[in-house]
Formats: sequence, structure tokens, C-alpha cells
Amino acid sequence: MNPFASALLAWFDEHGRKDLPWQHPRDAYRVWLSEVMLQQTQVVTVIPYFQRFVAALPTLRDLAAADEDTVLALWSGLGYYRRARFLQRAAQLCVERHNGELPRDFEALAALPGIGRSTAGAILAQAHGLRFPILDGNVKRVLTRYLGIHGHPGQGAVEKALWQHAGALTPAGRVADYTQAIMDLGATVCVRSRPLCEACPFAATCVAKRDNLTAQLPSAKPAKALPTRDTVMLILRDTQGRILLERRGPQGVWSGLWSLPEAGDHDGAWRAAQALAKIDDAQTLPSFMHVFSHYRLQVEPLLFDAATAHPRIADNPALRWCDAGERAALGLPAPVRTLLQDL
Repeated sequence: MNPFASALLAWFDEHGRKDLPWQHPRDAYRVWLSEVMLQQTQVVTVIPYFQRFVAALPTLRDLAAADEDTVLALWSGLGYYRRARFLQRAAQLCVERHNGELPRDFEALAALPGIGRSTAGAILAQAHGLRFPILDGNVKRVLTRYLGIHGHPGQGAVEKALWQHAGALTPAGRVADYTQAIMDLGATVCVRSRPLCEACPFAATCVAKRDNLTAQLPSAKPAKALPTRDTVMLILRDTQGRILLERRGPQGVWSGLWSLPEAGDHDGAWRAAQALAKIDDAQTLPSFMHVFSHYRLQVEPLLFDAATAHPRIADNPALRWCDAGERAALGLPAPVRTLLQDL
């Protein structure tokens, strides 16, 4: 075993995380679900979502057979909802093509929606002990600092070099533990800001520590100004306290989720509201900003109380009046859910 893997596993034996819910049992379905949830999200946030998800959908076949609203409701609050759709589509393909199981063949696994090279490696390494490297954000941070690799890790040449190093350092034995160990090191010690170098097993050999470059590595992605978009969200509430929700289309952010009808400005908001319900007056609620990865959304909520539904929208499957209990069972964008809870 190479010195890097030996030192990392020795550290893991003493300090690694061994009681995460997806480790008991550590089967392919649970590993896969955790890996997808952990993309862009920290462990402490993921744990309750994971537990709720597997309680409702304990097997891959359960996920494949579930209706989309159930899946999105379980995912609601984690963001990046495309992950949930890819997760369910991959499960359905596994039922269709792989006898209801995630394939153990790397190429077949990596070809499933939303999985890709690193997630496939993590599943095969952790669930089956097969020797495949991973390269998630934590691993990139550890390797760029340990080896002193400059350049943004998302750039093609840098990422290619990182994959080569990740493959060379992955040992033939204890692959599941090694995979968890390198993720743990990045998540708990070699953190993004103010890394705990004194607790790192590589403090004496890390190039970034030696050259005082921990604040500069990994190299930052070139800055790009985020544009701001404005929208008016219509809160149509009837005398029973129900809110009119609209299912968003298949394109754009929050695609397929139930949300509030929107308009570009106040005049458009009134016209849209009048087309959906009989309304009297409106109350402007405090505006808020929601930040996506590629733009900022400035939201101005407009509350229309005591609205009365137009009969002509009754047959529209993309519109429905929902009370609080019904909303809880639907996939709603997190800021919309918070807005309605605060009413």
C-alpha cells in the first residue's frame, strides 16, 4: 500500500466517521442516494433528508415506482432538484435494464442519469470494495493542497491530472474505508477556509502547508458577476385558507415543482391574478432575494386574500388549490415553502 493511503487509513481508524446512516447497512442504493444528496450539500444537512427519504422509499424499486410529487416533496429543501429527477429516472432504468439493481459494471453505472465517473466510483468502492477512485469537491481540495496543484480544478487539464493522482493513490485493499477517509479528511480537516493543518496526517508532507498556500489552493474559479432578475409571486388565498399553486414547466429552475404563479411586474401580476381568480385587493409583502448558481432572483410577493377561483381553471392539471397539509406532501421550492409558512 502506498504511503499516502497508509497514513490516511491510520488517521481514519482513529478519527474517521463510521456511524453515518448510509453506512449501516452500506448497500449500493443507500451509498448512491447519499452521494447524490451530498453533492453541493454538507453531511449535517443531508442526514435528516436521507433518513426521511429511505424511510419512505427504502429500496430502489420503491423509488422507481414512486410518483414524482412524492420524490420532490422528500427532496424539497435540498435544492438542485434535477438531482432528484435524475435519481428517479436512473432507478427506473435499473428496473428496466438491470433487474432492479444498480449495475456493478462501471461503464453501465456511470452512464445512468446523474451518476457520472466520481459517483460511480464511490458506489462501487463503498458498496462492493472495488478499486475505483473518486474526485468530489473534498478530494479535489485534499489533492490540490497535498500535491501543490495550481489552476481551477474544474479546468480540463487540471481535472485530468487530479484523476490520474486519485487513481494512483487509491489502494487495492480497504477501498471502502479509503474512499470514506479521503472524503472525511476534506470535510472535517482540510476544509475550505482555515483548514485544521495541525490535525492532518499530511502536515509534514503537504505542499500547500509547506509553502503557505492553503488559502490559495484550490485555485478559485474566475469570478463572474451574477445578473439579477425580478419577479412578482402571486399568493392567491381563498376564504378557506387554501393557496393556489401552479406546477412549473419542464424547463428552467424549479422545473416540475409546485410553486406560486409569477409575473414580471405589478401590472402583469394583477392581470395574471384576475385570470386565475376573482380578486379584490392586494397586499405587498416584504421582498427577498434568492440566489441560484447562475443568477439572483429578487422576489416581491403579492398577497390576494379572499380570492375566489374561476371555474375555468378547474380542469387545468397544472393549477390546484392546496391547504397546508396538502402543500406539505408536494415538492415546493424551499423559498416558496418558507414564504407560505410565514404567512
